[in-house]
Amino acid sequence: MINITIRKELAEDYRSTEEVVKRAFADMEFSDQKEHELVARIRKSAVFIPELSLVAMNQDNKAIVGHILLSKIKISGDQQSVESLALAPVSVLPDYQKQGIGRLLITEALHKAKELGYHSVVVLGHPEYYPKFGFKKASLWGIKAPFEVPEEALMALELRENALDHVSGVVEYPSVFFLES
Repeated sequence: MINITIRKELAEDYRSTEEVVKRAFADMEFSDQKEHELVARIRKSAVFIPELSLVAMNQDNKAIVGHILLSKIKISGDQQSVESLALAPVSVLPDYQKQGIGRLLITEALHKAKELGYHSVVVLGHPEYYPKFGFKKASLWGIKAPFEVPEEALMALELRENALDHVSGVVEYPSVFFLES
């Protein structure tokens, strides 16, 4: 078992982190191979929450082997707009995948988000993976993606009990999520 610690990402980690993100998605068929650019754009935007950008460090060689980012989004319906968080992306170097590092990162990020007073998290991801952390289909609350996605891939999690009871509408991702052309 490798010795991993999770800590807040620091400015001096940025280059290493982006390399981890790039390598983590290099062989993913659904990826546009630009996740590392997304991370860089989010960091420079108003939706960035430094406390919710976490890295996984291999304590043996002090290398960053994983990263997770939660950033601010809104869920907007007819009556209201509610702040939420987007979990995107979570990255682990290929050699370190399937060893529980992603799970550690997600668990710690969700814990921190709750500590900071956030109420919910939305993720677009594997319907088999995220329910392990309590995520459910966002459609249960009437929450939809702003673009075509399989219904089961958009999931939400309440960090506070009943936080999403009166929330429905469309997830509003900030413009940094879309490539500036």
